[in-house]
Amino acid sequence: MRYSQLFPKTEKLDPKGAATINHKLLVRGGYIDQLMTGSWTLLPLGWRVIEKINKVVREELNSIGCEEMLMPLMHPKEIWNETGRWDSAAEVMYQLKDSREKEFALSFTHEEIVMDLIRKHVKSYKDLPVTIYHFSTKFRNEARPQGGILRGREFLMKDLYSAHATEEGMIEFYERVSDAYIRIFERLGFEVYITEAAGGVFTERRTREFQVVAEAGEDTIYVKPGTREAFNKEVFSGQESEYEKKRSIEVGNIFPFGAGKYAEKMGGYFTDKDGERKLVHFASYGIGISRLLGTLVEVNHDERGIVWPEIAAPFKVHLVDLNGTGEEIYKQLTEAGVEVLWDETDRGAGEKFADADLLGMPVRLVVSEKTGEKVEWKYRNKEEKELLTKTEAVKRLG
Repeated sequence: MRYSQLFPKTEKLDPKGAATINHKLLVRGGYIDQLMTGSWTLLPLGWRVIEKINKVVREELNSIGCEEMLMPLMHPKEIWNETGRWDSAAEVMYQLKDSREKEFALSFTHEEIVMDLIRKHVKSYKDLPVTIYHFSTKFRNEARPQGGILRGREFLMKDLYSAHATEEGMIEFYERVSDAYIRIFERLGFEVYITEAAGGVFTERRTREFQVVAEAGEDTIYVKPGTREAFNKEVFSGQESEYEKKRSIEVGNIFPFGAGKYAEKMGGYFTDKDGERKLVHFASYGIGISRLLGTLVEVNHDERGIVWPEIAAPFKVHLVDLNGTGEEIYKQLTEAGVEVLWDETDRGAGEKFADADLLGMPVRLVVSEKTGEKVEWKYRNKEEKELLTKTEAVKRLG
């Protein structure tokens, strides 16, 4: 990618009213743009990061047998009435009418929609388990959207749902998803705390959250010293002196519903091997995809800008061309399958280096009169520089 073709370009000043690091750096770097409070455009650079995140999530969920699909975002009132959530979740749900006075909701989650699929298509125990997920937009009427892209009224989520013949089968898969979530977050470079929490508008049962420690977080968790186990403030009942109190960002959660609420109220039945009619055992599992974009920046930055982990970086290399000789290595890297952002513009060196630091690609390469036939190699998270031949640089990156 040529920098001259990149849309949009970087900004020098922090956006007005920005209080969090991710808000400042993602807007200045041209990763996101705010349409209105709680509503963000994922610009080309930001979308590249989202695609990298989705790839990791997709790989880990597919590895445990999950199937990807896509569900509608506008739902009829009637399906939400079946569980009573048209009224009980009205505070967070966007509800609307069409020109014929028919009422709808914009999705803030998809439990009812999945249970409708299950009651239509699951007849026998032989049809179970069902483990299906999608990446989609969610809408929640947040009273105070804040923290940049961490909490909005419209956001991207991966939600997975599973249905099982027995409680034991549900719990076994619940733990498999929990392990997959840990792998996802560790691959993205996070240290997550597995946190016991309340179920909110989803369930009366206790649930499991995955929290990342960050000052920008709006959650408070109490961590057992020396472990990754924690309690959300809302369910904590221990002695504060025996736990470490931390600010954190919730990046994922998993909900074990069992046979109550959704299956019972919506008629999610199947016939077991003895011919008896029974309710499916149901669970759901969420990851805030666009929130992960903000969280990555909150925990990976310095005073100059973003420091992307390689697995999520929009480009692996930022090629800073100071004398117009970068095309050769740009072509070599591209042909080797390396994702490169080539700053071939005629701007000054200081401005180009500042942009490279702000945008945060893992490796910066410089070609200039000083480097001659070689290139200067520098990792974004290190100060050391070294001169390599172009062949050595391409080989190391490829």
